[in-house]
Amino acid sequence: MAKLHTSEITLEVGLDENRVPERLTWSAQDGGIDRQEAKAMLLSVWDSTSKESLKIDLWTKDMPVDEMKIFFHQTLVSLSDTFMKATQDEKMTATMKDFCAYFEEKMELKG
Repeated sequence: MAKLHTSEITLEVGLDENRVPERLTWSAQDGGIDRQEAKAMLLSVWDSTSKESLKIDLWTKDMPVDEMKIFFHQTLVSLSDTFMKATQDEKMTATMKDFCAYFEEKMELKG
């Protein structure tokens, strides 16, 4: 039997006295990332037993609102791409991309 390789991704959240995130860092040894700073993160995992998505959404208190809007837009675009890879559902992917364009327009993200 082949030896199983494991890879670890770690998240570190620095909290203030009110337990509000002040600092987020992440590491992924296989990716060559060591305690890289981030201002926001969205993590979803699938619980196949309960058939539901579990999530952690965190952002630092100094994350600018304008950057949060861009972060959400880019996340939605990325989710559309991932949905296509996972399902090959071109029709729904196109609908999701249309929404991403609508979101971008309404948030006035185009420069």
